[in-house]
Amino acid sequence: MLNPTSEQKQVRIEKLKKIEEMGINPYPNIFKPNITSKELNEKYKDLPNETQTFDEVIVAGRVKAVRNSGMFMDIYDTTGKIQIFSSKENLPENEKAKIALLDIGDYIGIKGSIKRTKRGELSVSTSEVTILSKSLQPLPEKFHGLTDIEMKYRQRYVDMIMNEETVNTIKKRSAIISEFRKCLTEKGILEVETPILQPIMGGANAKPFITHHNTLDMDMYLRIAPELYLKRLIVGGLEGVFEIGRLFRNEGLDIKHNPEFTTMEVYWIYKDYFDMMDLCEELIKRACMVANGTLQIKYGDREIDLSKPFERRTMASLIKEHTGLDFMAFADDAEAKDKCKGIVEIKDNDTWGDLMVRVFEEKCEDKITLPTHVMDHPVSSSPLTKTHRSDKRVVERFETYINGWEIANAYSELTNPIDQYNRFKDQVARREAGDDEANMMDDDFCTALEYGMPPTGGMGIGMDRLCMILTDSPSIRDVIAFPTMRKLK
Repeated sequence: MLNPTSEQKQVRIEKLKKIEEMGINPYPNIFKPNITSKELNEKYKDLPNETQTFDEVIVAGRVKAVRNSGMFMDIYDTTGKIQIFSSKENLPENEKAKIALLDIGDYIGIKGSIKRTKRGELSVSTSEVTILSKSLQPLPEKFHGLTDIEMKYRQRYVDMIMNEETVNTIKKRSAIISEFRKCLTEKGILEVETPILQPIMGGANAKPFITHHNTLDMDMYLRIAPELYLKRLIVGGLEGVFEIGRLFRNEGLDIKHNPEFTTMEVYWIYKDYFDMMDLCEELIKRACMVANGTLQIKYGDREIDLSKPFERRTMASLIKEHTGLDFMAFADDAEAKDKCKGIVEIKDNDTWGDLMVRVFEEKCEDKITLPTHVMDHPVSSSPLTKTHRSDKRVVERFETYINGWEIANAYSELTNPIDQYNRFKDQVARREAGDDEANMMDDDFCTALEYGMPPTGGMGIGMDRLCMILTDSPSIRDVIAFPTMRKLK
């Protein structure tokens, strides 16, 4: 509960009893307003000051302000504010009695006529009040709002009542996801669903949540990625598939990470990672336009221009630019270890590829402020990706960065079943050596590839981080309606 005093709540409960004693149901089954705040203001925008009409309307909303002992109230519907005027002289006694029992936070319906006040405020002049939901909890104080950050996320419904920005962020998130869906379906790519409970962990390097199925007497994993199932559908003959849904990773929480989060993954035949770069930019730009109406946005103090083509840089070139290390000139693992001394931590079993990724993540990642596709990752970090057509040490993979954050991850998908099996074997060896984020062997997926999978491009986009950037939200908890929270003691 939102720390109400028992006295405040008790006063409201007493009012509730009085309403019921009047023979009124304070929680009726139905009420039908016939106009919204937005429609009202548009329809009567030219009504002169000090004009009373005979036009009757029915409006509804939550009471957020009461003035002059209820003579004036501001109610809010989903489109904005409506001022309610209740004349003490002209209202019947039973209607005045209802108004006296109202509190800020109550939902009410008002039947009345339209007027514009001397001060120019469009108002509904009350003839009948209907109590739609009696609020027993007082709202936070108007001018300070919901200041407890933990409570803001824990009781999102109160945050939404008090903060229009929170509601707008949720609406923008919905518009962004809808635009992704629209863009992909326009291209003939089919939306599908894949299992959330999976018998084998795969499709990404991450720590899973583990559960147990009693009837089958087997452990199962909440999916860390839908990739391997989506690619099975490509093997089955679909031209393109995508899924927008929740993933689960048993890892830390910070401003960019939540244990359950939303991604979009897409797989499209006869495409490679260059095609995926084009698709990535189209999706992000279309999402930005529906959310903001412009491709020039701000995140914090940083200006971000999404109108230009994104930069395309290899991981090796970025490392060389920011550290001077030329990984493409290193002969082997030993030379990579020698050159990286004093720059990053070096472990006994590190490979050339391990060090390349570590140097990039620790020394380069946060410096990529412009929208950039970081290309050509080492083979060891990309077990599901085709090797590069011109250099077998790296793969045809890119990650898209905006504001120094990874937003997208895409491949020219590995379709060779023998190569895939050997990559899985390497992942299993890493897992046995202590890497609990390494992939497991998925024999059935390898069998699927043995039936033949055409050249395919695949991509995943983190919807939460993208929504953060497109809504200028400082924390992932701002764009997830109900983020994961520590249990209250």
